Amino acid sequence: MLWLHFGVISANSWQLSEERQVCLLTKILFLKTEKLNPNMFGLHRSLFTEEHDLFRQSVRDFIAREIVPNNSQWEKDKMVSRESWLKFGENGFLGMQAPEELGGLNIQDFRYNAILIEEIGLSGCSGPAIGYPLHSDIVMPYILHYATEEAKKKYIPKMVTGEFIGAVAMTEPGAGSDLQGMRSTAEDKGDHYLLNGSKTFITNGYLSDVVVVAAKTDPSKGAKGISLFLVDRDMKGFSKGVPFEKVGLHAQDTCELFFEDVKIPKENLLGKVGDGFKYLMTELAQERLVVALSAVALGEFMLMSTLDYVKQRRAFGKPISDFQNTRFKLAEMTAALEQGRIYCDYLVQLHNEGKLDSAMASAAKYNMTELQCKVADECVQLHGGYGYMWEYPVARGWADARVQRIYAGTNEIMKELIARKILK
Repeated sequence: MLWLHFGVISANSWQLSEERQVCLLTKILFLKTEKLNPNMFGLHRSLFTEEHDLFRQSVRDFIAREIVPNNSQWEKDKMVSRESWLKFGENGFLGMQAPEELGGLNIQDFRYNAILIEEIGLSGCSGPAIGYPLHSDIVMPYILHYATEEAKKKYIPKMVTGEFIGAVAMTEPGAGSDLQGMRSTAEDKGDHYLLNGSKTFITNGYLSDVVVVAAKTDPSKGAKGISLFLVDRDMKGFSKGVPFEKVGLHAQDTCELFFEDVKIPKENLLGKVGDGFKYLMTELAQERLVVALSAVALGEFMLMSTLDYVKQRRAFGKPISDFQNTRFKLAEMTAALEQGRIYCDYLVQLHNEGKLDSAMASAAKYNMTELQCKVADECVQLHGGYGYMWEYPVARGWADARVQRIYAGTNEIMKELIARKILK
């Protein structure tokens, strides 16, 4: 079997060793320096400044040094290492928007967050591409926007350094996209709340040190009876299941969380009692934009991997890139990803201006994750049998892509949210 290594085809191995996988991923990182950013395939991107480009390069160097060489081991461990979180924090890449007095950089320009999301996705390391942004751009905003000053001082500095890893727990075994169907309860006991219930499919769940948990404080009020709480690892009655055996995202720790008579201090309530559903709806717009940004970047990575492969793989006496079907498929994917990238750039700009609404974010999440899955499937097909081998990046990308259409609200729910806006 042939294997690919820095653009050279050899016939002395039937698979890609881990060392060769790292070499291939590093090569792709090098290739995209010129081909993907800031002008992917010649298409100009006007969103970023020179300062952003300098930040991008520092992020890219860090990823090539600290993430790509370790991802294979993390996939075996079913989670990234805690050391990696600390290195991320040490380099200032976690919670950049946090105020300086809480250890952050007070960067309110979401373009920096977008660069970090994009670059991790472009590395092809899908697990880290989900876990780190969820911590900084999905979990942390709940604490910054709704937590008491006491809770902010307790959790934010450690989240910025990577000492504490964040997760958000909404989904339950019997309630997925239907958040109003959750059964977890938090009963007011005067000086504390008593939390009971369970959550499932929790990203960063196994490593989590602080979790934003949605629970019903008044089951009779439906959506208006949901509140949000901060639960930390030291609270008695809080436990975790073992990491799930997932189809993809093997480097991402996902598990069940269990709450049995967990005493939650009143200062760990986020915002007001009964306003949890409103907070969720407010913050989900950024969450869905984050998923869209990662989807485009991961799609671009798979396309770059495939471009490199088809130039080297030969059939019937010539590279398969010479066949019209290959060229047309590559052209279709390139055109679609170019459109997706500029579309997402515009939404990042709108988000920076405070103009991104739920329907816009839902449309982005729907469109870009559907595109990611389509690109993944086409790239596997262009690889032939090798595309089904786990050693090849596109095989992993294909397996990792499928869940993007499910979490952060299924794509069917995304279409419902879009329809609500246009049918008002």
